[in-house]
Amino acid sequence: MHTRIASFSLAAVLALSASGCANMSETQQTTAKGAGIGAIAGAVIGGATSGGRGAATGAVIGAAAGAAGGYIWSQRMENQKKAMEQATQGTGVGVTQTADNQLKLDIPSDISFDVGRADVKANFRPILERFAQGLVANPSATVRIVGHTDNTGSDAINNPLSVNRAASVRDYLGTQGVAATRVTIDGRFT
Repeated sequence: MHTRIASFSLAAVLALSASGCANMSETQQTTAKGAGIGAIAGAVIGGATSGGRGAATGAVIGAAAGAAGGYIWSQRMENQKKAMEQATQGTGVGVTQTADNQLKLDIPSDISFDVGRADVKANFRPILERFAQGLVANPSATVRIVGHTDNTGSDAINNPLSVNRAASVRDYLGTQGVAATRVTIDGRFT
């Protein structure tokens, strides 16, 4: 009987938290996800080790731990976003937080590369240096760099150029102490 009540209560909590996600901030959504995952994990572990009462207790403890972890992670990402916004202020670089709680930097083409070239422009280097400082300070962070081109060249030119631009940024970050193993690259062309 206790197991059914715990399972029903857990399902009700998850249903209520999922229904409110549309109106929640990113921090609230991440906290709710952490609570849900923690509750499920806690219920499974508690049920496996102590039966029905253990499942209920495990769900409560897991929800609290998961909510705390989700909140801390979301706050960390928000702090990193603010730091990147300050570091790139006035440069034209846009910093956004994606739905999956990652940071995305949108860098204008006029400050990053010359047309048809993959060499990092001199005025782009200070931005990359500030970005690298943040990465060095957060050794668990990984980076995905996607190089882009415009549509003035052929696919045969633009495809390798977009990848080469991403590689140039990766290599420059490497000169600033960011290990290449933390960076993946890709290319896109218009």
